[in-house]
Amino acid sequence: MEAFRPAMASLQRSIPRRAPRPLYQCLHTSAPRCAQPLPQPSVPGPPPEAPTPAASDALDRVARKRKQAELLKRAREIRTAPSKPKSVLQKRFWQDVTVLEAEDGLQVFLDKRPVRTPNKEILTIPHSKHQLATAIALEWDLLVSAQQALHLHYIPMTSLAARAVDIGKGDVERADIINMLMRYLATDTLLCWAPETNMHDAPQDSTSLRDLQLQVATPIIAYLTTYVWPGVEIKPILEPDSIVPISQPDMTKDVVRGWLSGLPAFELAGLERAVLASKSLLVGVRLIHEWGEAFAHGRETADAGRFGIEEAAEATSTEVTWQTRQWGEVEDTHDVEKEDLRRQLGSVVLLVGGDSS
Repeated sequence: MEAFRPAMASLQRSIPRRAPRPLYQCLHTSAPRCAQPLPQPSVPGPPPEAPTPAASDALDRVARKRKQAELLKRAREIRTAPSKPKSVLQKRFWQDVTVLEAEDGLQVFLDKRPVRTPNKEILTIPHSKHQLATAIALEWDLLVSAQQALHLHYIPMTSLAARAVDIGKGDVERADIINMLMRYLATDTLLCWAPETNMHDAPQDSTSLRDLQLQVATPIIAYLTTYVWPGVEIKPILEPDSIVPISQPDMTKDVVRGWLSGLPAFELAGLERAVLASKSLLVGVRLIHEWGEAFAHGRETADAGRFGIEEAAEATSTEVTWQTRQWGEVEDTHDVEKEDLRRQLGSVVLLVGGDSS
């Protein structure tokens, strides 16, 4: 046995040994690569400040949007085949737009054709509303085709005035409009105040959102309860520490409903537009009471500051303004909504105003 030991040892050295089987087996064929950590910066100090939104000029935004509109218009003209004849609606069948005075009011004429309401009746504006008639004439003078008149966003003042005329003639149910306005009183934007303590409040701000809302809403409520609805109590919808809405007193609802029922047609149509734009019945009432021709005599005794389009828009968007000051403004969103709100409130001032305003 001792004689075979060297031979067996040399035989074992000549046989290749198999590598041990791994505990796992990779299913991919790519070569494993370890992550290479990047060197850490050696600059001491706090992290950089968060980026702040850059203030954009309104004129630059308007110029950019006009340029985009021109490019879209050119693209549509290129896509249109030059040999294809245009339809009647794609042409403008009038040359001049004029405002003429009739026995029952002012009328807008396209050459010799009067502008009509959707009910095929001649649109007649009261004699005292020269600015409204001029605005309607300007809308039609800016149209390039008769087809644009089928879209209400091209003729907003015409559609709003036609709405007021239909309300005055009884073609539109006043009760439906009043019920809609009363529903907005239950969720009025001016009365939805934030809680006293808010976890999202910035620590550096000395004025909380609730305090800012109180500063904006208090003079409006005081004006309404003094000159519009004397003696009426208007309560906030939300308590400081609750999100459960609170209903207004029954006497407040009855007084407000009765006041709405006695509004003239143009003031009621203007209030409807203002409430739909601002989501606030109180802001709408304050605006038409400031500019409405029907309330010119009552404003002479009122001792309050001027309440115009800017004041109404700021009162409506108090929370949005407070949020954008902290977190920045979204371009083509917040700025567009801001200008659209002022456009709609401006149409209300034109509708309810008159020579005696």
